Amino acid sequence: MTQIAAPRTRHLQAERLNGAHALREAQALRYRVFSSEFAAEMQGAELGLDMDAYDPHCQHIGVRDLNTGALVATTRLLDHRAAAGLGSYYSEEEFSLHGLPELEGPVLEIGRTCVDAAYRNGATIAVLWSELAEVLNEGGYRYLMGCASISMQDGGIQAQAIMQRLRERYLCTEHVRAEPRHPLPALDVPSNVIAEMPPLLKAYMRLGAKICGEPCWDRDFQVADVFILLKRDELCPRYARHFKAAV
Repeated sequence: MTQIAAPRTRHLQAERLNGAHALREAQALRYRVFSSEFAAEMQGAELGLDMDAYDPHCQHIGVRDLNTGALVATTRLLDHRAAAGLGSYYSEEEFSLHGLPELEGPVLEIGRTCVDAAYRNGATIAVLWSELAEVLNEGGYRYLMGCASISMQDGGIQAQAIMQRLRERYLCTEHVRAEPRHPLPALDVPSNVIAEMPPLLKAYMRLGAKICGEPCWDRDFQVADVFILLKRDELCPRYARHFKAAV
């Protein structure tokens, strides 16, 4: 009789990715995900890495599978002090962010978030979010902002269809108005076209984030980037448990 081994339980653990080796792990994971899913053109591609000038100034966090030792999710965080030293946030390369200097309270920018395709589920995101919560709490940040991506490999049909839904439910320019430096090409998409929202964008919306304007076309990554802003005291109560004292 053939026996089928029971699937091994995953043991996921969040961690701060400190040091050059851990940063390279994050950059390698980002390269694998972004190159396979978006056919992105990235700095460091010849090394199998996704790297840029912001990386050394960011705090990097991730999720590791303790059974295999593999890093399976990562994101990077740039706070207002580091951004001031650099002269801008990463998001400002893609958007003119009207109102950003007037935000009251510390700001943390999240970016380059990615999850290995085999681990793309709520459990992995929850572990990553729990570590993000620790960083938010430690720094007393009042706002979390950043970009969430939608693939443009279909010419923009998916992005336009998703934007129709986002405008209706999640658009808010009260605090920041994001003006894209490279708007999406004009495309007439019927209102009945249905497109699945990318998991990370959906996760941000579930947390209580809002979009602050129209998306930017990132040609290098072949995506439409949507600028999102999450006000700490407007965090969705259902997901607040991941953020502990953040509300």
